[in-house]
Amino acid sequence: MTVQVNTKVSDQVSNARSVERIITGQAVMDGAGVKINRVLTQTLQRRLDPFLMLDNFGSDQANDYIAGFPSHPHRGFETVTYMIEGRMRHKDSAGNEGLLTNGGVQWMTAGRGVIHSEMPEQEDGVMEGFQLWLNLPAKDKLRDPWYRDFNGADVPVFDTEQGAAVKVIAGRSHGVDGAVQREVTEPLYLDVHLPAGASFSQVLPEGHNAFIFTYRGSVNVDGKAVASGRMAILANTKGADGVVVSTDEASRFILIAGQPLNEPIAQYGPFVMNTQAEIFAAVEDFRAGKLGEEAQA
Repeated sequence: MTVQVNTKVSDQVSNARSVERIITGQAVMDGAGVKINRVLTQTLQRRLDPFLMLDNFGSDQANDYIAGFPSHPHRGFETVTYMIEGRMRHKDSAGNEGLLTNGGVQWMTAGRGVIHSEMPEQEDGVMEGFQLWLNLPAKDKLRDPWYRDFNGADVPVFDTEQGAAVKVIAGRSHGVDGAVQREVTEPLYLDVHLPAGASFSQVLPEGHNAFIFTYRGSVNVDGKAVASGRMAILANTKGADGVVVSTDEASRFILIAGQPLNEPIAQYGPFVMNTQAEIFAAVEDFRAGKLGEEAQA
């Protein structure tokens, strides 16, 4: 049963952010050959700090996803996997295992090291979702690994008087706390469904970087259209207190925002640290078998 929340709190936005630019994304293959639309790429990491990557995967062709993501390491950041539709089984080298299904979320903190796999548990049908990489502050990069799975029914959902249906994966919206809260980066992660003619407003701290990604229909932000499959980076306008999204057709989008870390970013594939020396250490630890045995569920 979905966690349906009754809320009378409304996020009032008096000075809405505009769209700085529209991003199309890049068609890439990852894992063992999974086709992905990589929307937030490495070139945008500074602009959208603390977010490092956003992948959108979606297909009803098994050959596009069936090979999955065999065992691979991570260090220094968090991954947030949101399964809109489909079944994905994950395992790690510490012996933890879980199954993500429709509407489910896995929040994983790699910390000092996790080795895991993500493999489809279906041979046909639609598989669709997102994976977001969220950076960790320097003080937490070598913390104990941790993760938690949320069934779709475990993530709070509420409806607004303007007609929006909102799923709160992280942060706080209209007085509703999300499934996950994080200090320092303070991420907001919403999945918003709008019927034709509806609108949605969300308060955003002035200093937070923010973007939306439309995955059904088309939405409007401050008079600018954001079509399906496009990401809109929201301008960090001084004095702006949030965002207002409207639509003329039934549409769906995710809204993501967070407090920038303003720290150096050093990345080598699945390792994200602050210096090249720390990257070299991560690679050596991986080669020596020192990653991935301590993840706590």
